[in-house]
Amino acid sequence: MKSRQKTVSFVIHFLMIFIVALCLFPVLWMCVISVKTVGESITGFNALRIVTPTLANYRRLWELIPVWQNAFNSLFTTIIGTITTLFFCALAGFAFAKYRFPGRNALFYFVIATMMVSAEAGAIPLFVIMRRVGMIDSLWSLIIPRMATAIGIFYLRQYMLAVPDEIIDAARIDGCSEFGIFWRVVVPIVQPALASWASLTLIARWNDFFWPILFLRANAKHTLMVSVAQLPVSDGLSTPWQVVLAGTTLVIIPSILIYLILQLAQKSGLTEGSVKG
Repeated sequence: MKSRQKTVSFVIHFLMIFIVALCLFPVLWMCVISVKTVGESITGFNALRIVTPTLANYRRLWELIPVWQNAFNSLFTTIIGTITTLFFCALAGFAFAKYRFPGRNALFYFVIATMMVSAEAGAIPLFVIMRRVGMIDSLWSLIIPRMATAIGIFYLRQYMLAVPDEIIDAARIDGCSEFGIFWRVVVPIVQPALASWASLTLIARWNDFFWPILFLRANAKHTLMVSVAQLPVSDGLSTPWQVVLAGTTLVIIPSILIYLILQLAQKSGLTEGSVKG
């Protein structure tokens, strides 16, 4: 029996490692190509062999696009957008989960119903609104329209429903304000849910392409994702795939690091909650 369990465990772990290797191979291939010279092969198994490593592709990338400015734009819209989305989605989720008011269910179902409408369907009216309020070519046009999302409200509300009402009643008896209950009592309890939603939102905002290319016009206002996507496909007589993949590396690596860091924060939050409980 034990030998059979060991065999099954070995097969499962081998399959998991194989799947992980398949998923990581394109990332590895991208990073390797980004430091190869133009004359080296980028196809087949020879693509993973580096003859003369170089950073010339990254220097060329800095010449083609304003990398630092675009990176700042991406960081600004990603961080501010995530913070505002977390705050307002958590606040709305708390209201739907713990308050009783007329029309609460109808309003919540209406919010959920908006999830069935694709974002692209509202692109034209939203563009018209942003133009009338003078926010075209402004980074705030990527933040304000998505300060609260239906899926974020629904996600955090489900977690807040599990918060015991007795804790909230005890806080009210102690004289805590309603916002203080939300900030000091509920938010620490649902910290793992906030970490999970933050990781999803950060990655989505960092990789966002549709809204930045719709609202932003000047190259200095573009996010890093848009600038890399608009790199020229030819450079003289050759296609600079090494430069394109250097830019892609700059875009992808931060999102992987963000996910890994927030995953650790989520695990620590779960452990802390279990110890306190």
